[in-house]
Amino acid sequence: MGKFVAAAKSADLPDGKMKEVSLEGQHILLARVGGKLYAAENICPHMGAKLSEGKLEGTVVTCPRHGSQFDLSDGRAIRWTNFPGPVSALAKVSKKPRSLKTYQVKVEGDRIQIEV
Repeated sequence: MGKFVAAAKSADLPDGKMKEVSLEGQHILLARVGGKLYAAENICPHMGAKLSEGKLEGTVVTCPRHGSQFDLSDGRAIRWTNFPGPVSALAKVSKKPRSLKTYQVKVEGDRIQIEV
């Protein structure tokens, strides 16, 4: 069990937005969707791009580099790349699809805290 660390002010993260926070040497993606907060590792396990620079649609974040998609509610990989047919299959063989690590989030007062 980790410890909760202050990550941001609640007012600094509007609904439907995401941002990168660095806590205890970890790069974490923090997002608010439908009033609920989500936190996951910010580095795409496919090719290392910052997911916070990608696109957020509901709880799904799309990597800006190769279109991999992850559900922030549980970290699972929805799509590994957006490469066509055989290239996509080769990408899955060379680097196996992997889910994102997710983190517990809570709000105390006006501070968003993440368990690291």
